[in-house]
Amino acid sequence: MKRIRVRFEAEPELDGIEVLIRAPEEDEQVAAIRRRLSDLSPETLTVFDQNDRQRMIPLEEIVCASVNGKLVEVVTESGSCFTRQPLNKLEAVLSGERFVRISRYEIVNLSKVESFDFTLAGTLRLELAGGTETWASRRCIPEIRRRLAGKG
Repeated sequence: MKRIRVRFEAEPELDGIEVLIRAPEEDEQVAAIRRRLSDLSPETLTVFDQNDRQRMIPLEEIVCASVNGKLVEVVTESGSCFTRQPLNKLEAVLSGERFVRISRYEIVNLSKVESFDFTLAGTLRLELAGGTETWASRRCIPEIRRRLAGKG
């Protein structure tokens, strides 16, 4: 078993924790460290409130995330906050079966979709928890339709 050295470097521009494992090769010891670290990773997102105070919110509380100027607004049932991550990076964090991209500017939590309507014109209206209403872009509808199958 190789000796392990641990050191900390502060990087204020990071919005989370980044862990880098350096070793001559990826062996069983490195794999075990990676597994242990991934088990520690909570399903939360670092956001900022209107007063620019940082806080963590559980991913399951997110209703939707949409581009708002240079920031991304993250809406929960209890209010809104912001993240400085671009939407495409946020999409990677919110990947999986729970979230879906509905347009170039918005991602929604499928578990927060209360109702949806496909119109005769081929558009899709989504009503989300908390009364939020949004529309999906046509290019995203096939994926949304697939993901919403059996819901509503």
